[in-house]
Amino acid sequence: MLLSVQGIEAAREAVLEVAGRDGVGDHLGGSSTSPETAVHRFACRERGYRGWEWIAVIACPPGADYVTVNEVALHAGDRALAAPAWVPYEDRVRPGDLRPGDQLPLKADDPRVIDEDDLADDDGVRRNPGTLRTLSPAGWDAAVRRWSTGDTGPDADFARLAERRCDSCAFWLPLQRRRRSDVGVCANEFSADGRVVAADYGCGAHSDTPRDDGEGSARRTAWDDGGPERF
Repeated sequence: MLLSVQGIEAAREAVLEVAGRDGVGDHLGGSSTSPETAVHRFACRERGYRGWEWIAVIACPPGADYVTVNEVALHAGDRALAAPAWVPYEDRVRPGDLRPGDQLPLKADDPRVIDEDDLADDDGVRRNPGTLRTLSPAGWDAAVRRWSTGDTGPDADFARLAERRCDSCAFWLPLQRRRRSDVGVCANEFSADGRVVAADYGCGAHSDTPRDDGEGSARRTAWDDGGPERF
């Protein structure tokens, strides 16, 4: 009975009561979910709901000769036009999105920072005495990974073609954590000035780059090849 014409008509009447006659299309099929229940699907004609389906859950108690309706709902079909998965606002913000005047509070339980009182074995990265929080080990490690890759890491073109590394350059100001310096700030205005670069980054403006003593260098004096002339 649940999948018979009687079951289909009972399901259709229930859907029509909710959606109206203009919003319900053809019967798309039905299936039993148990000996006493079944689900019937109908095409949705509502504007903006292409590929969606009206469903009606019907039931027939054992020994009964009538059908009852348990539920009517609108569900997305396999090819339905549906909105993308919801992403919380705090997860939608990407690096570079912040603009003047915007406010960006920390996420709840942000792993990048930790309270001073929660530090274990002095494992935090204390940099700013003006705050009650400090950079956590996870926050530091994530920053180092960002700063050590891309165009400021050892695989960048400048680094691959350089003869000397940043960790031996006078312009490299190391950012240390527990006596280890994986990254530092470049203070050379002719190179990566003001940027954090990896210790094994490098460029041709290293402080130990030798001067060129060949022709045209600043050390050479002018040479007159014409001798004195009279006018």
